[in-house]
Parts: sequence; structure tokens; C-alpha cells
Amino acid sequence: MSKALRLPEKWFRRGLWLVAVVFASFLIGLGGLVVGDLPQVESPRTVEDFIAPEAAEPVKAEIKAADADHDKAETALENARLKYQAAQSRYRSARETFDNWVATRRATARPEQDSELLSRTQALDAIKQEENTARASVERLQDTSLRARQRLDAANRQWDDLRDGAMESWRKEMRAVELRVFLYRLALTLPLLLAAGWLFAKQRKSTWWPFVWGFIFFALFAFFVELVPYLPDYGGYVRYVVGIVVTVLLGRAAILGLNRYLERQKQQESLPETQRRQELGYDVALARLAKGVCPGCERPVDLKDGAIDFCPHCGIGLFDRCGSCSTRKSAFVRFCHSCGAQADGHSRKAGAVLPRAQEPGPAPG
Repeated sequence: MSKALRLPEKWFRRGLWLVAVVFASFLIGLGGLVVGDLPQVESPRTVEDFIAPEAAEPVKAEIKAADADHDKAETALENARLKYQAAQSRYRSARETFDNWVATRRATARPEQDSELLSRTQALDAIKQEENTARASVERLQDTSLRARQRLDAANRQWDDLRDGAMESWRKEMRAVELRVFLYRLALTLPLLLAAGWLFAKQRKSTWWPFVWGFIFFALFAFFVELVPYLPDYGGYVRYVVGIVVTVLLGRAAILGLNRYLERQKQQESLPETQRRQELGYDVALARLAKGVCPGCERPVDLKDGAIDFCPHCGIGLFDRCGSCSTRKSAFVRFCHSCGAQADGHSRKAGAVLPRAQEPGPAPG
């Protein structure tokens, strides 16, 4: 149809299509915000909400106490390990000093140093005793920490058992929430889709068609992006059943539309040619001719064949002769492309060959 439009009209239409797209984008953005806020209608629930309070509270208290005891034991164990490491370092240093002193004494072999040897030995034994005490404390606290960890693990296992028991109820509730959110989406989307269908059927060629098409784009986006991906799954049954139903409905609408179109074309082809021409719009006729089809029945016709003046399928005239210059032209144009004469009722019928006007001869003597 674009070949039949004036150049400014083409650009205006392109600009209006841009308006339709921009309008649809703003509607999509607004709709996305609304749909995105729908889950907030439902208060979020966790698995813990489905555990009986009389069973949950003792286990929570046990976990809290066991965790506190374990943290306390770990802290004490870490401090004991530091003390043990310090005691080990002191003993190694004292042992090294003692060994050096003993080596010196052996070299000198002085008897007056026997009392000092006894004193140094006792001091070294005291440091060793401190190390042993620190090691025993570490071992004791390791055992305490292990028991605290086992107690905490047992409490956590009890909590996991409670969660496992409540998991099925939580899943059922989540499926119900998912279904309710989907129904909210459907309640918003379905009226949009129905309104878009009505606009497509009744208003797509109206003066305000850019806004009509923008709304249609928005409704389709809302259906296929904001609704269809959130269909409840239920093992895939819902999606496949919905797909089958939608396919059947669309297929039925397409079949009925095709039958209505064929019946309408059949009725049109049974009308007189003059009436059929009057009902054909100028732009529609030119657009169909540009596609190489008959404007009347929309069947393919070889328009480049100079011998074809009538549609071989419905009989409507495709070419006629200009009433002024007899040039073969399209029967649907308003002016002759050869002489510019208006194609009005003075034109001959399609296919008729007009004799050219005789050249003026010499006046009789």
C-alpha cells in the first residue's frame, strides 16, 4: 500500500508508527511496575511459619543455649591454646639456657655450682609443669567444645526434622500463593487483551490508530511476557493444557475468519462490476495492483501481460483505454498517465479499442 501513498503521507505514517511504539513502551513500563508490585499483596511466609510453636520453641531455646555454650567453649579453648603455646616457648627457652649452663659447668667442673644446678633444675621443672598444666587445660577444653558441638548438632538435627515435617505444608501454601498471584495477573491482563481484540477489530483503521496499535502492542506484551511465563506448572500439565486451549481458540478463529473472508469474496464477486468498483477504495485497489493481484478477488494476475485486460478469475476490468488519447491504462487510476485526462464516465469499457481521431485533410476544391 505504501506505493500508493504520497511521500509526505509515508513519512507521517512512519512517524505515527513511532508514536505507537513509544506509547506502547510507556504503557509497558507502567504495567511492569504494577505487575511487579502484585506479589507484595501476599505476605511472604517461610517454612518456620508452618512449625507448631509448642514444638519449635524448645528446640530454638536448645539451639540458642548450645550455640552459646559452644561459642564459650571455643573462646576458652583458643585462650588455652595461646597459653599452652606461650608455656611451650618458655620451656624451650629455659631448656636451652639450662643445657648451655650444664655444658659450661662440665667444662669447668666447679663443685660450688652443685647447689645452683639443683636450683636451675627445679626452675626448669616448674616451667615444664606449667606447660603440662596448659596442655591438660587445652585437652579438657577440647573435650568440652566437642560435647558442645555435638549438643548443637543434635539440636540442629531436631530443627531440620521439624522443617522437613513442615516443608510439604509450606510447598502447598507457596503453590496457592503462586496461583493467587497468577490470578491477580490474569485479572489485570485479560481485560487488556479483550480490549485490544476489540480495538483491533473495530478501531485499528480509525483516526487514532497509533494509540490503538500502541495499546495492542502493550496488551500482547502483558500477555506473553507478564502472564504466560507465570502460569502455574503443576508438573507441566497446566502449561500444555493452556497451550492446547489457546492453539484451538486461535485456530478456530483463523478458520472462521478464513471462511468469512471466502464467503465475503464470493458475495463480492457475484455483484455487478460497477458496484464492486464503487466499494473498492482507491488506495486499496492500487495496493493490491502493486502486489500483482486482482483488486477484486485478490488472486494473482500477470499484470505485465499486455493482452490481459480483465481478471480471468472474477472478470473485473483491470485495464481500459483513455477516452481522450486511447492509451491503455489501469482501469483504477483517476487520470491517464499519457495525456493527463481525467478517467471519468467518458472512458470506454475495458478492452475496447478506440479509433484515433482522423487527421484534418485538405478542404474540397
